[in-house]
Amino acid sequence: MVAHQADDVARPASTRVQRKRGRRIEKIITTAAELFGERGYDAVSLEDVAERLDVTKGSLYYYFASKDELATAAIETLGRDWTARLDALLEKTTGTVAERLRALIHEHVTIAVRDYPAALRLFLVPREWPAAQYERIKALRQEHDRLFRTLVEEGAESREFTVTSVATVLQCMHASMSQVPLWCAQLPVRARRRAIDEVTDTLMMLVGVLPPDRAGAPEGS
Repeated sequence: MVAHQADDVARPASTRVQRKRGRRIEKIITTAAELFGERGYDAVSLEDVAERLDVTKGSLYYYFASKDELATAAIETLGRDWTARLDALLEKTTGTVAERLRALIHEHVTIAVRDYPAALRLFLVPREWPAAQYERIKALRQEHDRLFRTLVEEGAESREFTVTSVATVLQCMHASMSQVPLWCAQLPVRARRRAIDEVTDTLMMLVGVLPPDRAGAPEGS
């Protein structure tokens, strides 16, 4: 009887410890991703990560054995989380291909601006990374690109979209989305939401789709 009661007390305590550890790891990874995005892989040390977290370097070794291991965790966590959230959005989004692409762009830009404004740059210059991380970044970027490419190709084939070429549209789209946090992340909340909406409308025009309030308007109005 006493042993069972002890087990019941231990389990919640163990769960709390696991949650606390999970939150700590998430904070370390997010901070490291921001620093790698801001400065590049070579310019960041574990001391830099510890300083930004206001902890000792030794405490980081409890979670990650090296800078290389921490960098790999940051790449995997950020890349997989981002793609999974976009995948989940598409699974529950119905409608025309234009409506689905608009939702995808809007969600991507929102995540970039709200959740990962600095860390997004971690994926922009993969050739600066060691070979192993470079290959993983490239693979994650391809998974991410697939979500957009599938919709742009579908719209082009159905003639719902008018494009110069799928490749050019995707290059312009990704280049624009990668820059949005640089000028949008620090805006006040209402202005930021409006900017995200306007960026989404602008990028939809790359496939020949006018903003909802402009569709059907007389030319020149």
